[in-house]
Amino acid sequence: MLAAQQVLSDLEPTVERLLERHLATSKEWFPHEHVPYGRGKDPVIGEAWTAADADLAGHQIDDAVRSSLLVNLLTEDNLPYYFRTVEQMFGNDDAWGTWVRRWTAEEGRHSMAIYGYLMATRAIDPHELERSRMAQVSGGITPTPESLQDGFVYLALQELATRIAHRSTGKMMGDPAGYEVMMRVAGDENLHQLFYRDLAAAAIELDPDGMVCAMERQVTSFAMPGTGIPNFAEHAKRIAAAGIYDLAVHHEQILVPVVQRIWNVENLEGLSAEGEQARDRLMARMAKSERVANRLTERRERQAAPALA
Repeated sequence: MLAAQQVLSDLEPTVERLLERHLATSKEWFPHEHVPYGRGKDPVIGEAWTAADADLAGHQIDDAVRSSLLVNLLTEDNLPYYFRTVEQMFGNDDAWGTWVRRWTAEEGRHSMAIYGYLMATRAIDPHELERSRMAQVSGGITPTPESLQDGFVYLALQELATRIAHRSTGKMMGDPAGYEVMMRVAGDENLHQLFYRDLAAAAIELDPDGMVCAMERQVTSFAMPGTGIPNFAEHAKRIAAAGIYDLAVHHEQILVPVVQRIWNVENLEGLSAEGEQARDRLMARMAKSERVANRLTERRERQAAPALA
């Protein structure tokens, strides 16, 4: 594994190129233009929330979608700690620092848009949301990749996972305004995952051993952001049961297209004995992930069959 400073130095031209591409393809947008403020009402201090309070343009959402909205927003609210982690890995100078600050500025508007929508429509309990936010942000828990190479892999997988979670949630909301908010946020996340995905691909060419070892660690330990959110296990169970994000989605929409196809880990050349061993473990893990994904997909199809009969 190459030293972090060497990797940062050697990849700086790549970061400059990816940053230029990002700035050329990203589009300006304004959170307030996506919030249906006309549905809002003045709050009553201490008034308990019920699902009947929600104004979702005639649509209903279930507890799984509410859990996903809460988890998605709280993940965005934890941005200060993600910024700290990424800046510590990349530094604050030159193109690396410029990217970190730009990424942070774009991520910051995600919580503005989602929070504004939720407060205007009262789609979820605002008291639960605020108490959960205070608990999570006060805890300051975020993943801490053990190396720069681990950070590249984690960020690429995490940004794609977040994009998928936002899009899936939006599609299940029914409300056109809510759908638009989630699609707009997911659009940013897509550009972010492209940046990190292609940065990781460049790092693989530079340091294949270090990156394959990092892939093996990150694929084995990856989990959606949420540690520190109260009742996260219960929320995650609902989200998975609804098919918004589960192990099948993770395998089919993240591991296969990115690790196998884009990064082409199976066909990498020039690995040392350590790298080869890490790849063997990684491919074994991928095979196990595929088996789990197939079982989940088959179970979901069986459960859906009676409804289609």
